[in-house]
Amino acid sequence: MKLKSVLLVVAISVVTTVLSVWGYGKWLQSHYAGAQQDPGKLPVNYAGFFDKNNAPPGPVDFTAAATSATPAVVHIKTRTKAKQVTTNGRRQNPFGDLFGDDDPFSDFFGGGPRTQMMPEQRASGSGVLITADGYIVTNNHVVEGADEINVTLANKKSYKATVIGTDPNSDLAVIKIDGSQFPYLVYGNSDDVKLGQWVLAIGYPLTLDVTVTAGIISAKSRSIGINKGNAPIESFLQTDAAVNPGNSGGALVNTSGELIGINSAIASPTGSYAGYSYAIPVNIVKKIITDLVKFGAVQRAYIGISYPREDLTEEQKKQANIKDGDGVYVIEATPDGAAKAAGIEKGDFITKINGTVVNSGPEMQEQVARYKPGDKITVTYVRNGKENTTNIMLKNKVGTTSIVKSESALDKLGGELADIDKATAQKNNIAGGVVVKKLGNGALKNTRMQEGFIITSINDQPIKNMDELKQILKNSSGNVKLEGIYPGYEGTYGYPLNLNNVPDGGN
Repeated sequence: MKLKSVLLVVAISVVTTVLSVWGYGKWLQSHYAGAQQDPGKLPVNYAGFFDKNNAPPGPVDFTAAATSATPAVVHIKTRTKAKQVTTNGRRQNPFGDLFGDDDPFSDFFGGGPRTQMMPEQRASGSGVLITADGYIVTNNHVVEGADEINVTLANKKSYKATVIGTDPNSDLAVIKIDGSQFPYLVYGNSDDVKLGQWVLAIGYPLTLDVTVTAGIISAKSRSIGINKGNAPIESFLQTDAAVNPGNSGGALVNTSGELIGINSAIASPTGSYAGYSYAIPVNIVKKIITDLVKFGAVQRAYIGISYPREDLTEEQKKQANIKDGDGVYVIEATPDGAAKAAGIEKGDFITKINGTVVNSGPEMQEQVARYKPGDKITVTYVRNGKENTTNIMLKNKVGTTSIVKSESALDKLGGELADIDKATAQKNNIAGGVVVKKLGNGALKNTRMQEGFIITSINDQPIKNMDELKQILKNSSGNVKLEGIYPGYEGTYGYPLNLNNVPDGGN
């Protein structure tokens, strides 16, 4: 009896255990039914974890990229000679509000030219060798106005550099050093850059030796309003790789060591790195640098529209009668422009350029900046909810498809200039000069200069005729100072102007 009782207890225990396991299995099957695929396969939410082909990658190694890229990133040092600067600014008049237009102190605090000496300036930045024979890409603001440019490679060898071309609109410049078999970086493709992708910033920050920092792509197509040309192009790659003063013009590379951007700016309340840095995408760099080397000037293409330069509030949209929609809103299609000829009208939304989606002005700029006048592109736009596609032949700023030649400094001055005659020189007790007969639409128009002004010096170098004026302007760019007289008036007048700040077209 005892043995039978024991066997019965064991049998009941086994059956109970089997039933329990079977029941728990059924409960699990029922509980996770929504997470299962076909019978025999792992639950969907675990597939990535167990699939060895999709296993998480190991730690990223930057060694190869840094080793291959650093020899091609150079240190640029510039020197600007001491010079006199003349301004037409007025001193603040503390009595102006009391007397208004009849202020008896206006002559004391009034305007006339004020001259001060600007000391010699030295600065440094970075650059990237892009050819074996010494062509270097950097930022325009690194070399702008420099009288001397020296380049030091990572191997400590130094060279004198000359400026090949500059473009303030994109803040890019090309300089060149003499030599051969220099290390250089290979262009990548900035279109392939993804948010979260690892990148390296390479340059010479804070006058240190070549320095490598790592970060990720934080954003694309950023516009921060920093470029100072007449029609600025801004569609920056934003990264959190540490970039400081001196990194400007340096390389942003991917983990394969390919150049994907030129470091250009930082967002910082202190002037030093605070978590945000910006690089010009290499696909824009390639086009502009090629133009500067081949033509001496950027062959910039225009669609021929005006559009909002920044995100508008709902109130601003309402006031401007702008409807909601995806893409770039067309405020106006320029008469005789490329877009107008292709049928695009005010109120349309441009949504794609050659099939690439564009949701903002910077994104559209980035796409169009790759082309030159005469190139054809496909533009997709939405009108009244209906999508349309048209072909556009891009034009230059004057509305043609001709090659734009490099403008000399004299061209940028604008106006009608001529030598003064001997009688006028003797009467005004000057050795000679150049009279401004008409101001025109160039840089002269941006000053307070009046027609009839006689230019007697440029950047403190005396001139007696047009030939000497041309010779001095030949190597001038950026800020220059014109000084001279008005016949019949006492004193010398000075007019500072910026040769890069010449009126340009739309977009």
